[in-house]
Parts: sequence; structure tokens; C-alpha cells
Amino acid sequence: MFDYLAVLISVVLGLAVTHVLGGIGAAINRRHHARTDWVQLFWGVNLLFYVLAVWWGMYWWKHLPVWTVQEFAFLTAYAIVLFLIASVLFPGDAGPSEAEQTAFERNRKWFFALLLAAHLIDIPETAAKQVDGLRAIPPQYWLVCPAFIAIALAGLFTERRKVQAFLAPAWLVVLLSYEVFSALDQIVAR
Repeated sequence: MFDYLAVLISVVLGLAVTHVLGGIGAAINRRHHARTDWVQLFWGVNLLFYVLAVWWGMYWWKHLPVWTVQEFAFLTAYAIVLFLIASVLFPGDAGPSEAEQTAFERNRKWFFALLLAAHLIDIPETAAKQVDGLRAIPPQYWLVCPAFIAIALAGLFTERRKVQAFLAPAWLVVLLSYEVFSALDQIVAR
């Protein structure tokens, strides 16, 4: 059943990746007409890594023998939230001369609210994998979860450009640290 259900989730996640890559490409192509916002591009790279990490993590669900509509709807909702983050980060309505920074600032609250929602959705998704016997929760998860939530909340409530410039690289460091250390745990466990 997973193979069938995973198709829709993969399509939605693929659309998120396509939207991010299209947004980054459009920003590069508009660089002569509009000022490129490195913070927005950094968040684009972050989101690309995040979507790929979620897609990779969805594979654990392959071992769930019986599926419910609720589980499918929940995982599909997670994918949809990730697509919406991509959509808000790179809005298609930016004019050819609108600075990317202006577009990012215009959608900042939506971006961080959706990012917060994605991180909050990830908690029961990760816990459900353990409850269903699919994967133990990596110990590092309990460190990165509060960090992700704090970064999303800081971005949501802070307009200061210096804070925004700090949050994007900080988020990437947290994600990459989690991926590296949880992968090392899996290698050691073998």
C-alpha cells in the first residue's frame, strides 16, 4: 500500500523542490534587474535540504503493514505544508524589478508560521514511526526540535535584518548536525 500512497506524497514534495529550484533560478536570472536577497536564497537552500530530508525519512513508512486514511492524510498534509513554504518563499507574483528582499519581507510571517507548522507536524510524525515500530527516535532529535522551533519563532516575531541573516545559517547548521549525527548513530548501531 505504501508504494501507492507514496506516489502522491512524492509528487507534492517534488513540486516543492521544483518551486524552490525555480525560485532560486528566477532570482539568479533577475540579478541584473532586481537586487538578489541572499537570506531568501539561503532559506531556499535550507528548504531544499529540508524537503529532501523529509522525503528520505518518509521511506521508513514503507514498513507499516496496515494504513489508515488518517495516516495518509497526515503525511500528505505534511508534504502540502512543505510545498506552501516553498510557495511563500518564492512567490510567483514578484515583478521583474521588485527586490527579492522585499518579497521575502512581505511573506516573512507566513514563511516562518508555515515553517513552525512543519516542525510541529514533524514531532508526531517522528513519534508515530517509533510507536509503529518503524524507527527509534534518534536521541539528537530532542535537541534539534527545540532549536528548529526557536528559530522559526524568532523569524516569525523579529523583523530585524541582522536576526534574519543569522537565522538562515543557524537553521542549516542544526539540520546538517542532526543528519550527520543521526546517520553516525545508525552506522554504529549496525
